[in-house]
Amino acid sequence: MTDDNLLIVGWREWIRLPDLDLPPVKAKVDTGARTSCLHAFSIRPFFENGQQRVEFQIHPKQLNTELVVTCTADVLDKRTVTDSGGHKEDRWVIQTPLSIGEHQWPIEITLSSRDDMRFRMLLGRNAIKRFALVDSSRSYVIGKRMKKPKISS
Repeated sequence: MTDDNLLIVGWREWIRLPDLDLPPVKAKVDTGARTSCLHAFSIRPFFENGQQRVEFQIHPKQLNTELVVTCTADVLDKRTVTDSGGHKEDRWVIQTPLSIGEHQWPIEITLSSRDDMRFRMLLGRNAIKRFALVDSSRSYVIGKRMKKPKISS
C-alpha cells in the first residue's frame, strides 16, 4: 500500500486471523503498544519436523469462556515483553496473516492470557505501520462483515 491508500481503522475493529481458524475477533487498536498480543492460555511449545511450534487455546469471544478454540502456529521468537503496568513477561511470538476488511498482511503476535482484559486482542503499532491510520474518534470503521481479503505486500 502507498500513503495515498492507507486503510483507515477505528480504535477498535473486527479482525480475522485466517491461519489460526478463529472466528472474527474484536481487537483494540493500541498505538501505545509496540507489539500485538492475542489472548492465549494452555500454551504448549513443541517441536514438529525440526520446527519449534506452539499450541494454545483461546476464548475468541469477549465475555464467553465456554467457547474454546485450539490453535497451532510456528514460533517466530520468545521475548520478554513489558506491559502497560510495567510487568515483564516472557511470551511466545508467532507470525500470522491479519485480515481487516478486504486487506491482509502478515503480523507478529505475542501470546498471553487476557482473560481479565476487555479485548481478546491488542493490535499494536508495528502491525499497522505502513498499512493503516487510526481514527481514534471512531469504532468499527471497517465493520463486522468480513470480506475476502486482498493480499498486501
